[in-house]
Amino acid sequence: MSKLTCPYCYGTFAEKQMRFRCGGLRAPDGKVCPQKPDPVRAKLGDNRVVPPVVEANGKRLSAVCKGCGNIATIQICPHCHSQLPVHYGKIDNRMVAMIGAKFSGKSVYMTVLLHELIHRVGRRFDAAVIGADERTRREFGSEERTLYSEGVLPVTTRTAAADKGREPFVFKFSLGERRRFRSTLRHTVLSFFDTAGEDLESEQGVAQNVRYLGSANGIIVLLDPLTIPGLVETLGLDPSVLPTERQREAAKADSPINILTRVTEVLQKVPGVGPNRMIDTPVAIAFSKVDALWDALPEPSPLRQPAPATAYFDDNNSLAVHAYVQALLHDWEGGQIDQFLAKHYRTYRYFGVSALGAVPPALEPGQLRQKVAKSGIQPHRVEDPFLWLLSRLKVIETGKD
Repeated sequence: MSKLTCPYCYGTFAEKQMRFRCGGLRAPDGKVCPQKPDPVRAKLGDNRVVPPVVEANGKRLSAVCKGCGNIATIQICPHCHSQLPVHYGKIDNRMVAMIGAKFSGKSVYMTVLLHELIHRVGRRFDAAVIGADERTRREFGSEERTLYSEGVLPVTTRTAAADKGREPFVFKFSLGERRRFRSTLRHTVLSFFDTAGEDLESEQGVAQNVRYLGSANGIIVLLDPLTIPGLVETLGLDPSVLPTERQREAAKADSPINILTRVTEVLQKVPGVGPNRMIDTPVAIAFSKVDALWDALPEPSPLRQPAPATAYFDDNNSLAVHAYVQALLHDWEGGQIDQFLAKHYRTYRYFGVSALGAVPPALEPGQLRQKVAKSGIQPHRVEDPFLWLLSRLKVIETGKD
């Protein structure tokens, strides 16, 4: 029987190994379970007082709490004791890992991507996208308000060592499915884990990320095209869009080829892969901040065209973008990135995205956080890498116009 993967800690387990948490209600005879911090959760930085864990067969939808006699229906992961989405063992679950260089805009990109999935892409595919747990809904809602209502950019993603309790955002993607006599809903649990590029610079960081990247069904690697050697000279870009001195220093260690090398080395440590086998996990290579390149690209360029509005993933349109970026890479840095990917991955694709649609203005004296441009947030094709992964995973349909 296939194993389940926890969307929070990425540990694997059999369905019967799922545990339950008592609801903490008073039983008819007056008994009530005492609440205290869960030692497993406390190690992850979560010291909230909660009812006790109930040991039972996770294949069942409920269990009887031995402490109070009440029925427990809250299923939890046997490893990290996180509350699992309802009916977790009965629905599809997909893990999407995201990684990128420092200053590539990962945090902004993830917030805008999820906002677009919830508000616009959901309508496009007649799908409902909601946070699968209270923490995701609360924390994502806070980041969304900060960016969209206050116009303030989020802080840089902290490393795993600095943020021991960091957990992924988990969403439920629900699609309508018409059958012969009735309509049904097909649910897919989506887990987004945002890994800081610095997490792959040390042996400890690599060890922490093998589980996350190795368990992922798809990976989005976000790269800053402005850090690619040869690009600035080739396109003759306006200096105002170029990286700052601090960002250029960070890019020396976090260049696109270095990031890809580290990700690949992590995936080669996954059991069953090894150095002589190509990696099967589909990888979306998303170049961020393409709005900084628009003035240097011809108007018909696929990178400047809006995403299709079809209720399926348009593969031909995506392939046109892929081929265009591939040609640019050969012009910019001799094709080193493309040759590396072709030798290590069975399936990869290039994308050009812009989370904000315009370069944020420089920090003013005394200003601690950057703000979005006065034109507001105008995302460009941020959903493309994610939709490509969903199409590869058979969650949404693929079409070729």
